[in-house]
Amino acid sequence: MASVGQVSRLKIFPAIDLKAGQVVRLAEGDMARATVYGDDPGAQAAAFAAAGSEYLHVVDLDGAFAGESVNGRAVADILARFRGKVQLGGGIRTLKSVEGWLALGVDRAVIGTAALENPDLVKEAARLHPGRIVVAVDARDGMVATRGWANVTDVAVADLARRFEDAGVAALLFTDVGRDGLLKGCNVKATVALAKAVRIPVIASGGVSNLGDIEALAGHVKDGVEGVITGRALYDGRLDLAEALKVAKA
Repeated sequence: MASVGQVSRLKIFPAIDLKAGQVVRLAEGDMARATVYGDDPGAQAAAFAAAGSEYLHVVDLDGAFAGESVNGRAVADILARFRGKVQLGGGIRTLKSVEGWLALGVDRAVIGTAALENPDLVKEAARLHPGRIVVAVDARDGMVATRGWANVTDVAVADLARRFEDAGVAALLFTDVGRDGLLKGCNVKATVALAKAVRIPVIASGGVSNLGDIEALAGHVKDGVEGVITGRALYDGRLDLAEALKVAKA
């Protein structure tokens, strides 16, 4: 059931997670386990662009917990210094918020918690802005996690994803929370299983540790795997962005 033909090559999304205006990475989505990698998000975005990145994934971590934008100034700085396409998530729970970010220059808005709690919002946003809405499907042990991953529900990942198959969303962002920020390796098996189960392209996230993860995911583009988000591996020097981009293009 994967969206074969919609994806030509694996997209690499370097991640910039924002907490109090700083660039951080969390371990398993725990705000108390944040590692600070810099205090200039715009400069980090420019560095990723210089390495050849065409895409960027930004998360307003404070916003994910607050339910509204908190790091707006940092996001604006990123948009001013990155010429590629930026997708943004974290606290986007109203149509007004979606449209505000898109108007500011964000290419795609990522909706997570609201996808489960208010699916009509996702469908309306996708109808008004086709190809610009991404549904974040975050999971612990196969079950959907919401509100900054603090709440684990009894809804299975595939069940949530199927609710939006005909809504016109651009992609599903699948994160294995138990691996995020831990460099344990991407959950390729679960990512591919989800991509095969629905007709929506899937972006992998959580646990990317080295070039092997990129190579493994690149081999499943035909199954509907659109891209992969990587953060800590880049910041820790375990993964070279330029090399990852070469593998993705090959």
